[in-house]
Amino acid sequence: MTLRRHRAAALALSAAMSSALVGCASLNPPAPPAAVAPPARWQTELPPMPHGGQVGQLSAWWKQWNDPLLSELIDAAQQASPSLAAARSRLVQARATRAAAGAANQPRVDGSASASRGNTDPLLPTNTVAQAGLQASWEIDLFGAGRAGREAADARLAAADASWHEARVSVAAETASAYLGWRNCESQRALAVRDAASRTETARLVQASAAAGFTAPATAALARASAAEAAARLRQQQAQCDSQQQALAAMTAQSPEALRARLVRQAGPVPAEPVAAMTALASAPLFAVSAVPAQVLAQRPDLVQADRSVAAAAADIGAAQADRYPRLTLGGSVAAGGVRMSGSETNAQTWSLGPLSVTLPIFDAGRRAANVEAAQARYEEAVSHYQAQIRRAVQEVEQALLALEAARGRSADARAAAEGYRASFEATETRHRNGLASLVELEDARRNLLAAETALVQLQREMQDGWIALYRAAGGGWEPASAASPSPASALAPSKP
Repeated sequence: MTLRRHRAAALALSAAMSSALVGCASLNPPAPPAAVAPPARWQTELPPMPHGGQVGQLSAWWKQWNDPLLSELIDAAQQASPSLAAARSRLVQARATRAAAGAANQPRVDGSASASRGNTDPLLPTNTVAQAGLQASWEIDLFGAGRAGREAADARLAAADASWHEARVSVAAETASAYLGWRNCESQRALAVRDAASRTETARLVQASAAAGFTAPATAALARASAAEAAARLRQQQAQCDSQQQALAAMTAQSPEALRARLVRQAGPVPAEPVAAMTALASAPLFAVSAVPAQVLAQRPDLVQADRSVAAAAADIGAAQADRYPRLTLGGSVAAGGVRMSGSETNAQTWSLGPLSVTLPIFDAGRRAANVEAAQARYEEAVSHYQAQIRRAVQEVEQALLALEAARGRSADARAAAEGYRASFEATETRHRNGLASLVELEDARRNLLAAETALVQLQREMQDGWIALYRAAGGGWEPASAASPSPASALAPSKP
């Protein structure tokens, strides 16, 4: 029988032994944890969610704002984000770990070669010895330790992939919040500019009247103080906008000068809600969210990550239990060598199949049992974290819905208040110029108008934050490839290890 046939026979024999022995071994994995039951429906009545009931549409949700610069800044921030780079690194590490775990269950072959020349016996002439060979070993997976390790590595790879997507969602939401925050800061700065200009003009007119003797010096002093207060407020608002602009430049890894030029071109009012959502509101009344909670939660990458962490922890228990049982290893080698001495040459080939060795754990002072106990504790911790993540996800969606509903409910009243105070201020300003209203009345009307317009801008910011929070709470448009359309009953149940 040739060497190749010997090796093929040995491998077939070891594979048969492995299959037979695995059939005899049965390690019970832990039962999957009980899932937290999601609510049958959201408590808050609201217009359609950003994805309109189709979870796959959230990936392009930012384009609904009709602001190309917003999408460009999000892409730039994701390229520059250190948290996203770290998540990407963890994903690469998880892939390498999975490859290593799969290789551990395969035969291992090492090669060796050596050559020497010398004379170790005075009675013999100088000789040259050369040898090359292969050594093979295979630890047969009797009780599933290798299989459990591979399953744990697969689960951790899926968790790392979900973590990467979660980082992308976070960076997108934070960038959008920073950009829209700057746009709203600019809106408030525009209010401060108009207010300062109005107060400065009033102070000029009152000062001229006081110089002519028609207005008391105290009234002129009040007008100057009001103008100075408005100028200070404008400087403070400008500094705040500049600070937000610097933060946005750092987040997107762009030079402040280049970013400033792009932002100036994009200046103007920003919608409080996505354009698509505002269009839907114009043609339809408030109604319930179309996607049931389980479908929304199933697309959240943090829940997918927690679910895969549970599966990995369960596989670790199987690996720790298998370590308490015997281990079977099959070895073999083949080598070829030659000796050259005094012009003559001798060649030789050797091979061996075996040994087939068994390692029996007898006494380890409780180390293996402690490893099983620790793996079980880690599994219970992962289950607890998974269930807490589900409860937090439901809470985040509900809070985002409540914030949006509250902000939208106040928007009509806020606009009406701003319009009313604007009309009152214009009428009072006209009366003041005609000598029919005092400066105190004018300042009261101006203060009311400024407060109402500032509240309107802040309300717009609340609505933007609500939509961003809802985008983030709904998973940011990412769907696991294996569960593109999960059913409500199974969306929250962690997979069995």
